[in-house]
Order: sequence, then structure tokens, then C-alpha cells
Amino acid sequence: MVGKVYIVGAGPGDPELITIKAARLIRSADVILYDRLVSEETIFLAKEGCELIYVGKHPGESSTTQERINEMLVEKAQEGGSIVRLKGGDPFLFGRGGEEAQVLSREGISYEVVPGITSAISVPAYAGIPVTQRHIASSVAFITGHEASTKTKGTVEWERIAQSVDTLVVMMGIRNLGNIAERLINGGRDPKTPVAIIEKGTTKLQKTITGTLETIEVKARIEGIKPPAITIIGKVVNLREELRWIED
Repeated sequence: MVGKVYIVGAGPGDPELITIKAARLIRSADVILYDRLVSEETIFLAKEGCELIYVGKHPGESSTTQERINEMLVEKAQEGGSIVRLKGGDPFLFGRGGEEAQVLSREGISYEVVPGITSAISVPAYAGIPVTQRHIASSVAFITGHEASTKTKGTVEWERIAQSVDTLVVMMGIRNLGNIAERLINGGRDPKTPVAIIEKGTTKLQKTITGTLETIEVKARIEGIKPPAITIIGKVVNLREELRWIED
């Protein structure tokens, strides 16, 4: 009998931010394919005898391809049982969950999507930065700072976005930070616009730095900021000094 696949969001990093449903599915899973940003504490929820398969991707390193992950999901489902595809954050926000769901759908395999708390909102919150705030920011955009290598041309129009959205939340953008800042400034965004970068957000290793569009690249380099990190651009960053509740 063909099994069922659960595409599950594991939350942003703090193991206590996983949903009740996600925890239940992890505990009952026969197979778990998990990503790099899933915490060890979350993996430890798995029952004895559960097959754990690491399929994480490391920037700049050889790792399991998305095509192979898709194949394994189909193979494991055809063997039967409960298969959990465990992803950091939310699987449908820059998590390739949609791609995996398409493969399962086309193969006629039953699946379910279990949303997770996205790092795009929770990580800024842990740094004391609301992504929206009445009178300050009424709009927010979630943008990838690292587009697929298969694209012949980037599709994020930074110059157009520059003045049309109050808060920009950039995921996976550390390596392209200088280019992103330059293009936003060229698009008319004030070079003095506040910027925050949060590394390893919601974990015990969380680190936050702040600057402006014209200074943040140098500051990030001096501080040695590395992925995983999220960049917040906009006036809401100024609220951090009043609202920060950890890292003190």
C-alpha cells in the first residue's frame, strides 16, 4: 500500500516554536527527510526505528539535489507508511514545498501540507522588530536574495520595489547584500534607510546587527555575519532599541 507524505514546517529554529500537529507527525513518522535548519531537538522527537534521512543543502558545498529529494519522496511513499518531509520555517515560503507537492501530485501520491512558523516574521520578532507597525509600515514584502541558479536572468526588480513597499524582508541575501543595497538606492530608496541583519534567529546563537543601506554590507563583513540570516529593511528597524527583549 502506498504511503502518505507530510510536507511539514519545523519553524524558525527554536524547537519550542514547532506546531502541535508537526510534533505529532514527527513522533509517528516511519521516515523523515529533514533539512539543515531543522534543530536536533526537533529530530529527537522521532520514534525509535524511524528512518532519518538528511537532505540538507549547504551554501557552496556538495549536497543532495532537489531532483534526488523528489525521487526519494516518491520512492519512500511507494514503500508505504508515513513519510515526513521536514523543512525549516514554512515549507511554502522559499522552502520548495510547492515543487515537492507538484511531484507527489503528478505521481498520484497522497500528501498533506503542514504550515510552520515562518522565519520571515518570527526572526525579526525575536530581534524586537515588527515587520508592520501602524503609522510606520503598512506593507511588507518577502523577497529571496538568492534566486535559482537555473534562471538566466534575475526576476526581482529591486529598483521598482525600492519605493513601493515599507518593509522588505530579504531571505538568503547575505552573499548579495552589497548588490541589493546598491540597487535599492539606485531605485530611490534613501541610503540612510535602517537595516537589520539577524543571524541564526530564534536560537541561542542569535546575533543582530544594524546599520543603513549604505553601511550594512561593510558592517556585516566586519561582524562576520554568515547564513542563515535574514535582512530587514525599513523604518521598523528603529523600533528595535525600544522593543528588543533578548540579546541583552
